[in-house]
Amino acid sequence: MTIFLQTAWLFLLAIPVACIAWTVTHEEVFREPRDYCSKKSKTARTLLVRKLFYLFTCEYCFSHYIAIAILLLTGYKLLMDDWRGYLIAGFSLVWVANFYMSLFSFIRQDIKKEKTEIECMENGRKI
Repeated sequence: MTIFLQTAWLFLLAIPVACIAWTVTHEEVFREPRDYCSKKSKTARTLLVRKLFYLFTCEYCFSHYIAIAILLLTGYKLLMDDWRGYLIAGFSLVWVANFYMSLFSFIRQDIKKEKTEIECMENGRKI
């Protein structure tokens, strides 16, 4: 695979990694399991159990699991054809996916800000 094709695959495969990690850790559809994991991450007796449950509440941490799953499903390797290619691809996928999630977060905050400003203007209140 050419370096151009590998790079294209990197940026394309990071999209589902970001989407899945964001949805599980932020969206309403997974609120109950996330609340359970959040509670367990704070109240579990052992450090290992607390950290295990924390991994399901943090988009950065959870994106590592999703990246591993995507790598196993696709066999994608970056730069090298052996195990090092998987390692480089995994960390690269996580980095790009987290960049995507950061962009999405900024866009989402801006949309909420705009909605609040519009609502305040409609109700005649100052911001």
